[in-house]
Amino acid sequence: MNEIDDRGRGRRSLLGLAGAAALGGWGVTGQALAQPTASGWPTRPVRIIVPFSAGGTTDILAREMAARFGERWKTSVVIENKGGAGGNLGTTLAVQAPADGYTLLCASVGPIAVSPSLVRRLPYNPLTDLVPIVLIADVCNVLVVHPSVPAGTAEEFIAHLKRNPGTMNYGSTGIGTAAHLTGALFCLRTGTTAQHVPYRGAEAVNDLITGRIQFMFATAPSIVGQIRAGKVRALAVTGDERSRAFPELPTLKEKGLASFDSGSWFGFFGPRGTPQPVVDAVNGAVNDAFKDPALQAKLVSNGADPQGGTPERFAQFVKAEIDKWRAVIQETGVQPE
Repeated sequence: MNEIDDRGRGRRSLLGLAGAAALGGWGVTGQALAQPTASGWPTRPVRIIVPFSAGGTTDILAREMAARFGERWKTSVVIENKGGAGGNLGTTLAVQAPADGYTLLCASVGPIAVSPSLVRRLPYNPLTDLVPIVLIADVCNVLVVHPSVPAGTAEEFIAHLKRNPGTMNYGSTGIGTAAHLTGALFCLRTGTTAQHVPYRGAEAVNDLITGRIQFMFATAPSIVGQIRAGKVRALAVTGDERSRAFPELPTLKEKGLASFDSGSWFGFFGPRGTPQPVVDAVNGAVNDAFKDPALQAKLVSNGADPQGGTPERFAQFVKAEIDKWRAVIQETGVQPE
């Protein structure tokens, strides 16, 4: 899995962590109150399609950005949650939308980087049917268990799984999502077995809290509140480095699972043919927002590392991610559907 190792290091060198960017507060600064683009866009409301249900990390980040967009562009920016098929349904709707700048897609690793290698008849090609605009955030996945699980560390949990093969269920936000494949990779690397239970999105966290499933790899922003409230127990994080939101949690790499860089990321895209002035305006709005220190502090405290960067670098990043997850799928043996 050297390819994945290289990609993990490349993400930081290519895009940089947002800590160097000095972000801004949740209030809109004077710098953020820019005018519409030279082309006059937007002259009417802009919609952002989120291909997952409300309450998940994609939805959370999209809404934070939408509020800033609305202030900046002086128009309504509406979130439309179109969950289903692991994010592929909403992504397809975005691909099919008019490329007039009034439909954006806030997508994550699953429908963009995983599905091309996992879905046999995927109705879109992310490399040709979408325009990468900007990477919003890089997010670690957190290994979380229901409090009834008798394990306080990753080592204890792995030992528990080995003593009880195939009896525990892990949830995900859908087949082919990073949560699904991270769970499959975890079981493979640890020599354990567990049953995968896919959900349409954030509902997986609800069933983890009630104990219907016993564990999952949840994106940090979607689970941080439940961890701090004691509703679930966090054991470790994915990635090569510890999370700034959970510095006390070890990485799975520290526990001997080398190359376990299977975090999530989130970014804005437009349908193929989206006008360049719109791409530049959305990219600029995100990068300007990331000059606000309070925004950085809030995102980091909730487990997200703000990113930003140019559309060209985001396009390179997406290509690398597709290659990375193709290798993960091959290693885990998860079959295309």
